[in-house]
Amino acid sequence: MPKVKTLEDLFQAGLKDIFFAEKKILTALPKMAKAAINQDLRAAFEKHVAETEEQVSRLEQVFEEIEAKPQSKTCDAIMGIIAEGQEIMKDYKGSPALDNGLLASAQAVEHYEICQYGTLISWANELGLKESVRLLRQTLAEEEKTDKSLTALAEAVVNQEACSEPAGIESEEET
Repeated sequence: MPKVKTLEDLFQAGLKDIFFAEKKILTALPKMAKAAINQDLRAAFEKHVAETEEQVSRLEQVFEEIEAKPQSKTCDAIMGIIAEGQEIMKDYKGSPALDNGLLASAQAVEHYEICQYGTLISWANELGLKESVRLLRQTLAEEEKTDKSLTALAEAVVNQEACSEPAGIESEEET
């Protein structure tokens, strides 16, 4: 008879998923920083690398609390979001809209993470994993702060920059 899956199993599967996602994000962020045109956006991506490294470390501590080896399982959702970001970098290279696409990709990642961490917090709370709840809440707060700062950056600068035309390109009205 097959083993009945429990909330503990689901929690551990969710941890493996977000652990994979965070590690993939660590490989994507430097590429996004390099592609970014706006210096503030580049700095935001570079700052988030260090934050993500801390988040990975916290996840390792959560694994420790449940007495499981830190491991990951492929997260198809994050793979799709990263693939879309790579497509944007390729398709919009040199375009004033590149940074908007990078921002949208970064926020898609943040929204996925916010959803996952919120769920994991709920489950950890239900399972009585107090230290895990504390660690996961800390990461959730960082993800929410990053999302808000990306929105502010988009609204303050990046959206306006995307409306400008690159030097040497005439609009259809001028021709």
